[in-house]
Amino acid sequence: MLKQFLQFKLSQKLSPQQIQLMKLIQLPTQAFEQRLKQEMEDNPALEGGKETSDEFEDNFEEFDNSEDDYNDNETIEAEDINVDEYLSDDDVPDYRTRANNYSADDEEKNVPYAAGTSFTQHLNSQLNTFRLSDEEREIAEFLVGSVDESGYIRRSLSDIMDDLAFTQNVFTSEEKIEKVLNKVHQLDPSGVGARNLQECLSIQLHRKEKNPDVELAIELIDKAFDPFSKKHYQKLIQKFDITEQQLKDAIDEIEHLNPKPGGSYAGNNRIVEHVIPDFAITIVDGELELTLNGRNAPELHVSREYSNMMKGYKEAKDKSKSQKDAVQFIKQKLDAAKWFIEAIKQRQQTLFVTMSSIMHYQKAYFLSGDERKLRPMILKDIADEIEMDVSTVSRVANSKYVDTPYGTKLIKEFFSESMTNDQGEEVSTREIKKILETVVEKENKRKPLTDEKLAKILKEKGYPIARRTIAKYREQLDIPVARLRKKI
Repeated sequence: MLKQFLQFKLSQKLSPQQIQLMKLIQLPTQAFEQRLKQEMEDNPALEGGKETSDEFEDNFEEFDNSEDDYNDNETIEAEDINVDEYLSDDDVPDYRTRANNYSADDEEKNVPYAAGTSFTQHLNSQLNTFRLSDEEREIAEFLVGSVDESGYIRRSLSDIMDDLAFTQNVFTSEEKIEKVLNKVHQLDPSGVGARNLQECLSIQLHRKEKNPDVELAIELIDKAFDPFSKKHYQKLIQKFDITEQQLKDAIDEIEHLNPKPGGSYAGNNRIVEHVIPDFAITIVDGELELTLNGRNAPELHVSREYSNMMKGYKEAKDKSKSQKDAVQFIKQKLDAAKWFIEAIKQRQQTLFVTMSSIMHYQKAYFLSGDERKLRPMILKDIADEIEMDVSTVSRVANSKYVDTPYGTKLIKEFFSESMTNDQGEEVSTREIKKILETVVEKENKRKPLTDEKLAKILKEKGYPIARRTIAKYREQLDIPVARLRKKI
């Protein structure tokens, strides 16, 4: 059965302008510059630089969109005003001046990206130094194509054999693939094409100049990789009947190997992403001073030419339908330009107010650079202080960098949860992690501290933390368990 009833509901909706403002706030400096450039290309009513006159008036706000203006039955005379007449005669198109003012020898301002050679191309070019049959070459090229960025082939030979049959129409055996794979293992960088870490280290050791330390290292990797990886050093000393110093020298050889042979090459061809700080904090006469990167505060103004076109239209008595459509388009562009300029100003203000609040909240840290002086701070703390939404603070913190006397930092790094110490004071978890990191650095590496012992030490320092919390912080700091921190 259908029913009709009234329901009152309070809802909040964001306007398109508000949504776009949030997107602008989220953009870091480089992305913001690209967005600004795109907007200026799309909207001819938006111009960069300072306005030449302070007497600029918005002549289009009183534009009348009444139905009378759009009456198709209106009589239009041949002498009606043409919008093109409002364009300045002095405005010469760029293409007319380029031939006379620009030489073919002029420096190209756009910096091109280097194409470089891919890791796969680098490996394929080395295959030309081997004598291979047509079938072996197809297998070798397929194996090289299966090498990932780290330099490993992380697939079984049976899978590779099936793929060769289905995709390359090459029917072969695992034995022949293994034979060709051994040739791929001879390519540079050493260790490329390995199927696991053990094989990668073994390939590199076999290609080194032989000496007692290298030979012992080969035995450790080839015959006792599991106890070696678990750092069961006493078992290894007994198994190979060696001294502790001999084991230490062999381990030193292994530690100088590259566990990711592909990374050394693949990383060189990647385009380097430069971090541009959005803010800068300096210490002047013992006080903090915050500045916003000037690239975030461009000078923009509405085109006077487009405004004059609107003014001329308003003064005209008779208007054609085509002129009305053109002027409606002009008004939309002028409105968009005004809104964008206002949005840029709001963005600047929001960024500065948010970062200023964070700077004063963490004043002790910014004056000293000591991470142990970071106060517990969550997004809501700053949002409440500047009376903005938590999502706005999050957008600023997650994508912006600040240049400090202690290096360039991501703003979200200053946020941390709180914890109560034994004196009832609220301390930052960042402070506890820093202390934990310091304790691990100073431990005896022959007998690393377990999580239980670390928890006991921190408790003695005034931080009552459970063992499982120590384990969580340790993982966040990329500190391995005690057994894997052991050294001889």
